[in-house]
Amino acid sequence: MHISIIGLPNSSKTTIFNALTRANLETTSYSSGVFEVHTATIDVPDARVDRLSGMFHPRKTIYAQVTYTDVAGLAKGISEGGLSGPLLNTISQSDALLHVVRAFDDPDVPHVEGTVEPLRDIDIIDGELLLSDLIQVERRIERLEAQLKKGADKQVRAANEVELELFRHLHAHLETSAPLRDLDLDPAELKMLRNYGLLSLKPLLIVLNVGDGSAEDALARPAGYAGGHQHTSIAALQGRLEMELAQMPPEEAAEFLAGYGIEEPGLNRVVRLSYSLLGLQSFFTVGEDEVRAWTIPVGANAVEAAGVIHTDLARGFIRAEVIAYDAMIASGTMAVARQKGLLRLEGKDYIVQDGDILNIRFNI
Repeated sequence: MHISIIGLPNSSKTTIFNALTRANLETTSYSSGVFEVHTATIDVPDARVDRLSGMFHPRKTIYAQVTYTDVAGLAKGISEGGLSGPLLNTISQSDALLHVVRAFDDPDVPHVEGTVEPLRDIDIIDGELLLSDLIQVERRIERLEAQLKKGADKQVRAANEVELELFRHLHAHLETSAPLRDLDLDPAELKMLRNYGLLSLKPLLIVLNVGDGSAEDALARPAGYAGGHQHTSIAALQGRLEMELAQMPPEEAAEFLAGYGIEEPGLNRVVRLSYSLLGLQSFFTVGEDEVRAWTIPVGANAVEAAGVIHTDLARGFIRAEVIAYDAMIASGTMAVARQKGLLRLEGKDYIVQDGDILNIRFNI
């Protein structure tokens, strides 16, 4: 999972990036004017992996991973004429966007728009993404229309006509100032659009950095925005506090959270929201050698899950031995789970559930 962190200059993007990744990049009150990208890959916090590792005592414990890219601030008007190649390429390669919105006052860090107004800032970045997409869509329509005028064999012509109809549909939608993620596109249409770098099509997680303020108060108005769009979620974080927690040793951070009656860092919630936005879930493989979390789309079947582990497992798939996470924990050991008959054999059409523990039987 790859997520690009975007936002206006001085929106505290780098603070959130540091909090998410335990990085220690400098946070400044000015924009260097240079296109910069910082990337880090982190383990996805999952207490279930910790519990299974404590049960099986494996040689290796491997968590699912997510990659975050901190992209230079997107200034108002940056999309006029189309986003620059490096910037568009960087953002378009991500699976989702995390838009950091400033929701705190700080006289030492001037806001680029003069005042702190989260809904306005959300609209500004939305507008830049929409304009970028509109330019991309219009260019593609022009190329398709030109290709159809030149003529081609029936198969190519039919494919171009289907694609042109889709892009005209996208164009009409964008002209209403609505993001493409609001459209109900089928899997074939989404596959057709995969390589076009359409930014407003990507799932969007808005993170309000409330500074030292109240998350509940900050969420009051923008929550309506998230509710009005598909594949859109919103969260509020105390960015500086979360960044400081991320720099602490785990034991010290746990003591700090316990002292304030906080169950977990807010950034764990951000990762879970990201999974939910992208329609992803985790299953596990366990044993003495390794306990590991794997990421698959919600609705994936047993063969698809096997293929994530190794293509040979999917190719030679026979059966999946399955036990739910809760059943495994209640049993205490795999031997007890077998005695209780909690492990079951499932075929290739079995829809894997979040938290399933799989053992793939295969033969090549």
